[in-house]
Amino acid sequence: QVQLVESGGGLVQAGGPLRLSCAASGRAFSSYAMGWFRQASGKEREFVATISRTGRNTYQADAVKGRFTISRDNVKNTGYLQMNNLKPEDTAVYYCALSPLVTSERNTEYIYWGQGTQVTVSS
Repeated sequence: QVQLVESGGGLVQAGGPLRLSCAASGRAFSSYAMGWFRQASGKEREFVATISRTGRNTYQADAVKGRFTISRDNVKNTGYLQMNNLKPEDTAVYYCALSPLVTSERNTEYIYWGQGTQVTVSS
């Protein structure tokens, strides 16, 4: 079993940065690919970014490409999502998750989820 706890969310002005963290405890964090997803009010959960077990491979959704960077530190059992140039449409609850696959955009392929952290971007 793995427990995930997100932190770093909050209120930020458009154009500003924010860094989310995802702390993992339990079974080996480095055994899983990690992903970030988000869910805006009234909308379905959507893929944001994913990173492979070693961190060598990353992939971001088109909506955040060039603005968001996913990374991980397997020694600290922590993943990160650096968000720059935030836009009001980035407002959502952000979730980190772990998958036994190499990387995946599909939320159904993630087996461990955090509780989420709210990100609000004001215009």
